[in-house]
Amino acid sequence: MFTGIVRELGTVVSTLDRSGGRTLAVRAPGTASRTNVGDSVSVNGCCLTAEVVDADRITFHAVSETLARTTLGKLEADDRVNVEAALRAGEPLGGHYVQGHIDGVGRVQSVEAEGEGLRVFVEAPDNVLRYCVEKGSLTVDGVSLTIAEVANDAFAVVLVPHTLEATTLSGLVPGREVNLEADVLAKYVEHLLRARDR
Repeated sequence: MFTGIVRELGTVVSTLDRSGGRTLAVRAPGTASRTNVGDSVSVNGCCLTAEVVDADRITFHAVSETLARTTLGKLEADDRVNVEAALRAGEPLGGHYVQGHIDGVGRVQSVEAEGEGLRVFVEAPDNVLRYCVEKGSLTVDGVSLTIAEVANDAFAVVLVPHTLEATTLSGLVPGREVNLEADVLAKYVEHLLRARDR
């Protein structure tokens, strides 16, 4: 379980495509110092298992299913990534409940200045948009955000200066693909209502 509060900007050190998936090595000293082999770590919103932990980096293996449903297959050496270690008991839940299970890949439609921040419209698949409501939560590349507006094929979020400084979202441009995870609580509510109406 994660919160969507990015704790560190990591850097991809290397990638290696191999049968059945891809190996990613990410330099993230702060996260590596509190991570053991087998621990879960969110990388751009994707829950991955640490396979090797060195002094300042963590190595993961993303299986083909993960690569098919996320943007991890497009990462290259020197790319920056949002990193968050799994939530531990007693730690504050500063964002919202995030599983690290990507629901779909969105595409940035537009990026516009708004005050000291940015308003970003993201085109999203129907299986994500169905859970989007104004003032609701979702994650974009692992960052917990509040939905500011919902359109027919997209949603908008407003990025404040701290988010732009602490995450990779400052680099969003039209056409860029991003990992999206809808609010898991909305999914459970939908499931329970469907079961009740059967």
